[in-house]
Amino acid sequence: MKVLDFPLARITIWFILGIVFFYYIKIPLFFYEIALGLSALIFFVLYFLSKRSKTFISFFGTSTYFISFFIGGITLITHTNSLQKSNYIHCKKAFDTPSEITFILREKLKSNSYSNRFTAIIQTIDGKTHSGKILVNIATDSLKNPFVIGSFIKTKTILHKNNSTKNPNQFDYDKYLEDRQIYAQVYLNKAEIKINKNIKRDIWDYSDCLHQRIIQNLEKTNFNPAEMNVALALILGQQQEISSDIIQDYQYSGATHILSVSGLHVGFIMLLINFILKPIPNTRKGSFIKLLSILIALSFFAIISGLSPSVLRSVVMFSFLAIGNHLRRAGNIYHTLLVSMLLILLFEPYFLFDAGFQLSYIALFFILWLQPLLKKLWNPKNKIALYIWNALTVSFVAQIGAFPLCLYYFHQFPGLFFVTNIAIIPVLAFVMIAGILVMTYAVFDAPPLFLAQILEKSIYILNQIIHAVASIKSFVILDISFNFYFLITFYLLIITSIVWLKKPDYPKLVLLLISIISVQISFIHTKRENETQNEMIVYNAKKQTLITMRSGKNITIFTSSKSILTNPKNNILNSYLVGNFGKIKSANQIKNMLFYSDKKIFIIDSSGIYNNKILPDILLLTQSPKINLDRVLEQIHPKIVIADASNSNVIQKNWEKTCYKKISLFMLLQKRDIIS
Repeated sequence: MKVLDFPLARITIWFILGIVFFYYIKIPLFFYEIALGLSALIFFVLYFLSKRSKTFISFFGTSTYFISFFIGGITLITHTNSLQKSNYIHCKKAFDTPSEITFILREKLKSNSYSNRFTAIIQTIDGKTHSGKILVNIATDSLKNPFVIGSFIKTKTILHKNNSTKNPNQFDYDKYLEDRQIYAQVYLNKAEIKINKNIKRDIWDYSDCLHQRIIQNLEKTNFNPAEMNVALALILGQQQEISSDIIQDYQYSGATHILSVSGLHVGFIMLLINFILKPIPNTRKGSFIKLLSILIALSFFAIISGLSPSVLRSVVMFSFLAIGNHLRRAGNIYHTLLVSMLLILLFEPYFLFDAGFQLSYIALFFILWLQPLLKKLWNPKNKIALYIWNALTVSFVAQIGAFPLCLYYFHQFPGLFFVTNIAIIPVLAFVMIAGILVMTYAVFDAPPLFLAQILEKSIYILNQIIHAVASIKSFVILDISFNFYFLITFYLLIITSIVWLKKPDYPKLVLLLISIISVQISFIHTKRENETQNEMIVYNAKKQTLITMRSGKNITIFTSSKSILTNPKNNILNSYLVGNFGKIKSANQIKNMLFYSDKKIFIIDSSGIYNNKILPDILLLTQSPKINLDRVLEQIHPKIVIADASNSNVIQKNWEKTCYKKISLFMLLQKRDIIS
């Protein structure tokens, strides 16, 4: 039975298409309601007609897909918090003036050098009930004791809307937060906070208590902090305290997936439970006991790991796989996978646009689809060799499936990922089993010293192996330009290649050749698109001026920073180069006069010196020059005024007011001329 012949598979696909369509196409809410109502009416009419005559069955099937499409859209709308009247986004006053805000801390995030960060749920604003999720930033130098999840906090502050990306091709953090229904942030210090002694007792509070209990019990065994943070990431998916150097090592070695909870972690738990319960016979009653044990273990794991989205995805996915196995439906494992996806998206449709969700499901799909094919290439008789071969084939096909998505999102590829997986398989298996035992023990009491030391030394060895592989930088391919055209055509090529290899025939060969041509077309189109583009960009770079002029792929840099002149690549510029398939032609010290596309650009820097006889098209203000902008505008009459981030915020605001006054005066004079 083919996957697409399963009705639920097609329903899930149409449901997903509905989410995607209404995510990108913004349509008034009444349209959704009318469309869903009509499709539901047609659905029921065709259902009763199909009962009387078989000629209506195909029409009934089509109506099912349409109603699935609109249910997908309605699901997305109902989970968009900004459309709810009670959401704080509609309280405009809270964004303009300080307001009394109460909220409950929900989840601790990774801290930065400036602040401890949490997500929180708004309760009231100025005594009125509101709802919605926000980011809370609490200054690190004012935070002596960490706050408890579930704490009621009262403060008087202003809500700050999330800032959109200030430079081209940078990670859109504003969009990332919006997809998680977070539309604002608050910045606080301890003096501004009043904490209610009462704690909101819910599953999030119990989860945090368990998590803190595990840490405290591990600390009693003198567990090395660096190894403990890796253990918490490996076993529980808690990456808040792990160092950036260790994360970089895992990225460069191709082992990042083991730091975030995925199918690998949940799979180990299922294997461990099955191993413990192996003496129980596979009777109907015994199978039910095994299923119940697995579901309870996975639920408990989700709670102690903090109920993060990645944990919930993996737990739900493998719970359905366990249920399917219990119902003796291993042959329809694709259908079980689709059911788990449909259920997750029904409760949280925005997961569909999360990179972790996409990578989890695409990797698991390729494991189920392609791994059996590779497994047949070699069938070793030795059990150890067979285990290693199975682990390697699983890793390889998961990398094949995730390869285009990784290039699209992260623009890098660890060339030694295969070596990494060969080297860490024995250690990782031991770490996972020992880690699960230690973490389970730590929920109740401090684990035995010898067991904690075994886990600590194992993680130390694992980190050293990964560091050794990551240190071979020549095999780490960074800054790979990869756009959406490449993503689609590469997946088309991979899928058609596998379909043809599994059972070669002429129609499949034609599809393979078409996919090869589509990849070539995507390269040609991208090349032509890039070669015809010309643009000049003034970047938002703190304490420095950075300008690029682009002609096709060639990019010329003008900057006030000596470090960029010696090493042109920095985070801001690098994102632009990678996103536009560009290369640096030259890097130059910025001058007071530039020309671009017949436009004269005059730059006033910290010296404040300018020639009033120059009549530029564009005036660029940098390095906070001490000038009277009113006088400058009257003397040189620029059409456009630009102030970059090298200027102080106060001066920029004053300049903005001056420019608005000039615009208002110009419009008034223009209006008088028209009247006269």
